[in-house]
Amino acid sequence: MRNRPTLGLALLLVALCSGWMAQAHEIPNDVRVQIYLKPEGNTLIGLIRVPLAAMRDFEFSSRESGSLDLERIDSQLIDAVSLWLLNDFSIYQSGRRLDVPVIDAVRVALPNDQTFDNFSTARQSVYTERLPVDTELYREAALLDVALVYEIESKRAEFMVEPTLARLGMHTLTQIRFLSADGESRGISFLGDPGRVSLDPGLLEVFTRFLGFGFSHVLDGMDHLLFVVALVIPLFHFRTLVVVITAFTLAHSITLAASLFDLVPSSLWFPPLVEVLIAASIVYMAFENLLKPSVGRRWLVAFGFGLVHGFGFSFALRETLQFAGDHLLTSLFAFNLGIEIGQLLVLIMVVPLLHFAARRLPVRPMIILLSALVAHTAWHWLVERWQVLGQYTFTLPAADLSLALGAVRWLILILVVALVIWLLRVPLERWVRSAAEP
Repeated sequence: MRNRPTLGLALLLVALCSGWMAQAHEIPNDVRVQIYLKPEGNTLIGLIRVPLAAMRDFEFSSRESGSLDLERIDSQLIDAVSLWLLNDFSIYQSGRRLDVPVIDAVRVALPNDQTFDNFSTARQSVYTERLPVDTELYREAALLDVALVYEIESKRAEFMVEPTLARLGMHTLTQIRFLSADGESRGISFLGDPGRVSLDPGLLEVFTRFLGFGFSHVLDGMDHLLFVVALVIPLFHFRTLVVVITAFTLAHSITLAASLFDLVPSSLWFPPLVEVLIAASIVYMAFENLLKPSVGRRWLVAFGFGLVHGFGFSFALRETLQFAGDHLLTSLFAFNLGIEIGQLLVLIMVVPLLHFAARRLPVRPMIILLSALVAHTAWHWLVERWQVLGQYTFTLPAADLSLALGAVRWLILILVVALVIWLLRVPLERWVRSAAEP
């Protein structure tokens, strides 16, 4: 009985310490890391800005008010950089990882400081500007600026970075600006950890990376795969299948290329509109299968919906173009090729299964059952995406030069599509009809 007050006091202290530790270890929600890299002679200058709140599990000197003690903080900033940045931002030169850099300068900046808008002002501020020691600045609002110096063999070598900074926050956005020895400036940004990324990628590297991007994107895109399945369910002639898939591939390649050359709208409502149309295309194909499908003209339907799906692919491609360097056409070709490989892989698995089932089950009921399942799934997508689209405001564009240029771009795209259809219509329909003849 006598130990109960002591036990209660101990439990209270544990609870208070646990609450304090939870607060001390709280992970920031959104963290933005800004990085400049510039080779100069036999050194590579790295300037990094990161929120001080992301330096968790580290105590900085503070005043009684809780604000940072700027007179005693510099050495602690160096320790924080060593703990949180040096081992989580690796740089490679011609495949070899650079040695740990020298921490050349550190400073604390105000949250509204604009000096990191470009390399010159960022460099000057890190080395020369210091806040007055009586500045009332709290850890949660402070920014940490640091200058790192790496030893390199040549300023014209190939540089790669491998950041692992995602642990700084729940959502970590890293923005890197590389200023090459030739005076060119290239920027990349990404959420999380992207793996090893070249700052000046070569042709083969771009081809390999974007081939993987396209392949993984199509396998992750369940709506696209479901459309392909709905497209081929009633197709039992190999020649017809080839024509339909070729038309679909050609169509989404056209709009994918068009988006790369800014021939598509840039309005905020356009991506959700495309998502709605993709879901609608699946519903349409499923209902056409439930009715009597027009197999002979299915290639034309596939071509039309392929244009829509191409816009969907373009949104994913645009997010990754920053890794293409100067090889935009190579990235487009490789991304599209990756899509086709993934699509072909799915067809290799699905089509034989359909043919196997068709030999043992009544064909028409099988088509109806599969199409009904596809329609059910796609209808839920359509409803959900329509609700998202309804949150956007549609306004008529101003009648100015930009509107005229946009109209000309759309006209060019429409003419290209019409020309392709006109060139392919007669030979494809003859080829398909000949396959259906005894």
